[in-house]
Amino acid sequence: MLLAENLLLLVTDDASGRLSVPGSQLDLGLGGANLVELTVMGRVDLSGEKGAGKPGRLIVRDSSPAGDEVLDAALRIVLAHAGRRPSAVIRPLGRNLRRTLYERLAANGAVRAERARVLGVFPVRRWPTQDAGHGAELRRLVTQALVQQAAPDAGTAALIALVHALRCEHKIVDPKPYRLSRRQLRARAAQIAEGNWGSAAVRRVISDMNSAAGSG
Repeated sequence: MLLAENLLLLVTDDASGRLSVPGSQLDLGLGGANLVELTVMGRVDLSGEKGAGKPGRLIVRDSSPAGDEVLDAALRIVLAHAGRRPSAVIRPLGRNLRRTLYERLAANGAVRAERARVLGVFPVRRWPTQDAGHGAELRRLVTQALVQQAAPDAGTAALIALVHALRCEHKIVDPKPYRLSRRQLRARAAQIAEGNWGSAAVRRVISDMNSAAGSG
């Protein structure tokens, strides 16, 4: 699954299908997740101090199809924003992405679509878990890294960095059974987010997403 799909699973309640974070913030997180994934793949990079133009600007290294419809769409958006800071593309990347990812997860059998009404009037769609296996494994890996301080692999580290940017570590891992405070849990997530699992470009993308989510 894509990093964005994994993030969406983590912040969706298994039973109710409700989000554990505000939708507007999550949309930034999902957009940031796609940008991180493209950066890790080497498709997208940031300009350096010694290169032409201003440093820290988006560069597309490889615009050929990535082999995934969601990532290909994301790459086209990044191309349209080349030369700008990562913060300029995170919001466009997240626009309408949540529904697309939910529908993919439903097609894969991970969640199911249910219709509901807010206040008994406004129709909404919920996405409770259909097959909890993958989500449970994600939570296990995140818990190991945050609570047991096991060294995470790059994918889990990226996921924790995104969760940290959304300030929802305690929604993914309840610190109380482990006799931890929210502050301690967040400090551990920050340590992982700032670690050497990703390139300088990836860390900059995460930083920009952190700022966008904090202000959005």
